[in-house]
Amino acid sequence: MEFFLCVIGMVMIIEGLPYFAFPEKIKSWLEKINEIPDRALRGFGFVLMLTGLLLVYLGRVS
Repeated sequence: MEFFLCVIGMVMIIEGLPYFAFPEKIKSWLEKINEIPDRALRGFGFVLMLTGLLLVYLGRVS
């Protein structure tokens, strides 16, 4: 559980960095997301999840 909390904390730090460092660019980028089709966003999210799963698997095996 301790390791899990550390991982969640690190993810939150990495996710928060762009909002802290470039708030004006994030706002314009978020407006552009509306133009991307749902299917493309869903595919991108799926690829990210598979990549994360692979990284977790590789981290646990080695």
